[in-house]
Amino acid sequence: MNLATFWLILGFSGQGLFASRFLIQWISSERRGKSHIPKIFWYISIVGGLISLSYAIHLGDPPFIFGQSAGVLVYTRNLMLLRRKSAVTASSGGN
Repeated sequence: MNLATFWLILGFSGQGLFASRFLIQWISSERRGKSHIPKIFWYISIVGGLISLSYAIHLGDPPFIFGQSAGVLVYTRNLMLLRRKSAVTASSGGN
């Protein structure tokens, strides 16, 4: 496999992983019978976003780099907020 093929596979992998998060969110919502975003959605968003960001940097595509960078920051912040909520809930005894 040459380097160009590697980068192409990496780019498609990042996009595929990133797109799979919607399937996960849909399944989770259907199981609950209401809209729900599971924590794994954010982890997959980060990993898929970082892989796509690597590909964007390789391409030298500023709009793609900016979009993926901003997204990874938002996904990370959402996990931080979820962690904070869990810590508050745990310290209040689950109330």
